[in-house]
Amino acid sequence: MRLSTITNWAYGATVALTLASGATMLMASGAEERERAAVAQRATFDQATATLEEDVYRLTEQARGFVISGDPSHLIAYRREKGALKSVKQRVAHLRDAGANESELAALGQALHWSDALTDEQDAAIRAAQAGDDKTGRTILFGDEYGRELDRVAAQVGKFQYMLDQRTDHAVSRATDTARQWRTMSEVMLGITALLFLCVLYFVLKQRILRPVVSLSDVVTRLAAQDWDAIPPDSAHVDEIGDMAQAIRIFRENGLERQRLEQERDTDRTMRDLLSRLTQRLQGCDSVHDLVEVVRRFAPEIAPDFPGRLYIHDARRNAMTQACDWLAPAYSRKEFAPSACWALRRGQTHRPIGEMVDIPCDHLDATGAISTICIPLAAQGESIGMLYYEEPVHANASHLERTGKYLEMLAENIGLALANLRLRDVLRDMAMADVLTGLPNRRQFDIMLQTLVNEAERNLSPLTCLMIDIDHFKRFNDSFGHDAGDAVLRAVGKVLADALRENGHAFRLGGEEFVILMPGFSLDQALGRTIQIQRSIQDLRIEHRGRELGAITASFGLATFPDHGRADRLLQTADAALLRAKAEGRDRVLVANVRDGATAAA
Repeated sequence: MRLSTITNWAYGATVALTLASGATMLMASGAEERERAAVAQRATFDQATATLEEDVYRLTEQARGFVISGDPSHLIAYRREKGALKSVKQRVAHLRDAGANESELAALGQALHWSDALTDEQDAAIRAAQAGDDKTGRTILFGDEYGRELDRVAAQVGKFQYMLDQRTDHAVSRATDTARQWRTMSEVMLGITALLFLCVLYFVLKQRILRPVVSLSDVVTRLAAQDWDAIPPDSAHVDEIGDMAQAIRIFRENGLERQRLEQERDTDRTMRDLLSRLTQRLQGCDSVHDLVEVVRRFAPEIAPDFPGRLYIHDARRNAMTQACDWLAPAYSRKEFAPSACWALRRGQTHRPIGEMVDIPCDHLDATGAISTICIPLAAQGESIGMLYYEEPVHANASHLERTGKYLEMLAENIGLALANLRLRDVLRDMAMADVLTGLPNRRQFDIMLQTLVNEAERNLSPLTCLMIDIDHFKRFNDSFGHDAGDAVLRAVGKVLADALRENGHAFRLGGEEFVILMPGFSLDQALGRTIQIQRSIQDLRIEHRGRELGAITASFGLATFPDHGRADRLLQTADAALLRAKAEGRDRVLVANVRDGATAAA
């Protein structure tokens, strides 16, 4: 007998046994389904009978509550509960549809009749209570007969449940036995099928241990060790050996493809780790300079063959200026107007060379077509910067596509970090500046004073503090209104800011008090600058709502380190001089001096 004939007979027998086994499995599954149906039916009946007992006790509680307390809410709840009950026929029909037999329905119907009898007694008790005969109502609802009827309802429900338990247990036991029998038959058939398969497999393998298998085994061993240089031999046989050789060739091709995918996955994981570290570093940046240094370090690592630049928008000049570059980009200018870049115009990544023809940007200094990428950095719809890249000439499409995704992620992280830094700077400026005058406020003054004091003490360099107080400022508020007082404060603040364009710092401490710090000013230089400020304030002429506010003067207290004592006491020394200036008639400059090692106002 030929090998193919034996194989065909064995295959037919295996198929027949498999089909028979599947049929027995289906029969076993049907028996198990009947078992589950019986259990589910029992759960449905339990729920229905539980609802019946709950209805009886709920109506009893509401009726008793009304008879005892006379509270009409109990009567309303009683009538609502009673109105929601279905008739005995409807409730029995529902259980008959669910599968209950006549004897079970008879037991349950008896319980329902007793329940209706209880309802009649509840109605009678309520009517008696409404007529003022509370004693009769309580006698009905709390009497022994009423309790016995409640027990009869519970007993009939228990009888119904007992009958259900008996029937369900019988059905479950029968379904279980049937399922077990079919399952046993299925297992036997599966065992016979497996035994037949093993016999045929042994016979075929014994007859087919030939030289092609031996030659293929070496290839399989090498491929199992992931030696993808092993090439399966060509087989001219159109049989199992040929199929095996073809399968090994496909396995080798799949292994090579899997190796390539693993390399790409490792590269992608490395890039994502690099982007993660970049994001962490960007989040830790305290200034735009820090951000630029982070980008300069990480950008060449993320795209090692993509030269590029980072541009940041200069709002004062409305220009994109280069913050840093890497790998020596050759074509884009270091500064250009935002309108010169199509990516900034459209708010999208722009590539003039690629799958679709597009227009090159005007900021490129190139005569021919070059492959570049412009990625805008945006925050809340506003362009705050741009990433520019030059693509390598001989890169394949998959490499460009994969790297393009990394560049988009890089741009998103940089844009978010840059927007956060700008927002932080705006908030810091708002927190450190006086809204009315635009001068730095007391918080900024405390920081600057400590910095300048430490520097002056360390270098033994002069530092001057000038305290200023507007004379009779309350007069402006009382005579012309607070808007006029604000106008005076703004004008004085402008004078102080304009007077210190060379060196120094002006602050508003609060109210009508200002202070100026002049690092590097000697006492004579500071006094000359103070007199200039005094005259500028005296020359102020302010009109408010068509009325001139009158003359504006100020009192000045001046102190200089090291002439007037320790640097950390400079503010107190100048303040003491200011108080003396106000006490001596205002509109004057008073310089502090040192007497016997103690600071005093002269």
